[in-house]
Amino acid sequence: MDIRFTRVAKAATLLLCCVVCFPVDAKPIAFANGTTVMGEYGAGTMTEAQLFYAPSFRYSVGGGHLSLNSSENDNTRDITYARLNYLPKRWNMEAAQANIFIWGSLGRAHIGETGDNKFAWNAGGQFDYETRRVYASLRSDLHESQAYSHRIDTLQLGLAPYEHDYATLAVWFVVQARQYTGALYEGTECAALVRLFKRNAWLEAGVTQDGHLQAMLMFNF
Repeated sequence: MDIRFTRVAKAATLLLCCVVCFPVDAKPIAFANGTTVMGEYGAGTMTEAQLFYAPSFRYSVGGGHLSLNSSENDNTRDITYARLNYLPKRWNMEAAQANIFIWGSLGRAHIGETGDNKFAWNAGGQFDYETRRVYASLRSDLHESQAYSHRIDTLQLGLAPYEHDYATLAVWFVVQARQYTGALYEGTECAALVRLFKRNAWLEAGVTQDGHLQAMLMFNF
């Protein structure tokens, strides 16, 4: 009886840890029957707002709006889309979690330099690994239409100065490297960020090497 109780207690502790102790990064699926609202300002080159509802922890549906402004010319794109997100693989470890997310979207893009509206599609994916002290994420987003092809690749590495739990304020120091294709930004854009979250509210903000603001805000409910 004691052995069985111990095993059940360990399993429950691990499950609770996986559910509430690792909201380290921005994910398109938070939890089953949950709603996620995200907004990101990417140093003037990209601005995005998203809203998703997850009927299951495996997938979520919703939509968003993405604005792209080239730092090399006057080209702009305003893309409104409907999206499906899917979690094909999750690894729940004793003191860590890793995930693979994939997504696809369909929508309409307004091409600023011509004034045309085009059918647009998007495909992307994210791999992340996190403990209560260390975090790594690699994300790639491809946006295409007849008028353009842009890919945004983002690498983030984070370190927490102390362990946190669901009810306490978490503080993370994050470095980010981002590359854009399609004449949006020349070279690699690097940023130093501070990430704060508590319960279901999440804020990340910092500056790029050019001194521009990089920020993201997320709520799960």
